[in-house]
Amino acid sequence: MVRLTRAQQQERTRAAVLAAAREEFGERGYADAKVDRIAERAELTRGAVYSNFPSKRALYLAVLVDSIEGSDLPEAPSPPGLGGALGAFARSWLDRLPLTGDTPADGSLRLRSLAGVFDDGPGRTALAQVTRLEALLLALALESRPPRHPRRVRLAELVLTLLNGAGHLADTAPGVADPFDVARACEHLAGLDLADTWDPPHLPFVAPAQSVQDPWEPPAEMPDQITGRRVGFDADGVIAVLGAGRLEAAEEAVRAARPGDRITVAVVAGDPAEIGRLVRLRVGDISGCLRRVFAPEARPGLRLVLDDHATIASAVGLADPGDATEAAVRVQAGRIVARARGRGAAHAVATAGR
Repeated sequence: MVRLTRAQQQERTRAAVLAAAREEFGERGYADAKVDRIAERAELTRGAVYSNFPSKRALYLAVLVDSIEGSDLPEAPSPPGLGGALGAFARSWLDRLPLTGDTPADGSLRLRSLAGVFDDGPGRTALAQVTRLEALLLALALESRPPRHPRRVRLAELVLTLLNGAGHLADTAPGVADPFDVARACEHLAGLDLADTWDPPHLPFVAPAQSVQDPWEPPAEMPDQITGRRVGFDADGVIAVLGAGRLEAAEEAVRAARPGDRITVAVVAGDPAEIGRLVRLRVGDISGCLRRVFAPEARPGLRLVLDDHATIASAVGLADPGDATEAAVRVQAGRIVARARGRGAAHAVATAGR
């Protein structure tokens, strides 16, 4: 008889829990699912489930993350023009709508619905922040399409509002929103003049970054949540460590960056099992849609990693990062040459030395 290592046994237990949870959530929905029934389906104890997933919410998010990770996505040619890109992105996003014959619970799972999942303050804040990050990622791809525009975040926010509204209707009132009409509507949004400017009122009051000459010890490679590839941290560029409550600061680094700057956002969460998985889910979800629609050269140049063990946070000198964290460093020739912490840190470091 082949004896499994401890790691192999843990992986087998985790897989059994996820499979059982997928069945439970697909049959009963998030609200009515029970951890005891999931343990029974997996032929495990309740304690074995909780040893892998600390809460029902963490388990539900793990099921959703598992459904989007590991799928092979075809490389699609970039559609012509801004309207074509919006329509193609919308059609990719709308693929998740429930199919005829799906039960309400299974339809919600297919939609990756978070209705009723995050009803507390920290969860709602994180959800709002990750939605802003999604809009930035879509906007950076759209800004590469003609007609050129320096900022398309408001357009991206409007598109995501329309798509999420269609998803909510599909979840609560199946059959009301026609996905083909929604995709065509997204195409026509390209013609709107939204007067999209970049002028955050707090930036003029941000203190300059501190000029330093500190040693930089790059952490080991981590997966980039946008491309799916592993990336290193030994090259020059800006590294912003952002808590789940400050994800909108990613745009401050992007807009202030010098031409050719490599911008890396490392996301830290006080609760990696729940808030961290939420970020992984939503960023992985929208990045998958972008990979289906935009050619590599048109995708966001931003790199985003999940710093679940605070490895990068520790490397930049943060002892106790949390959801409100914002800190940044500029790495040059193997040393940290600028650093800042607090609101506006990403902007301060990106503009350092100008």
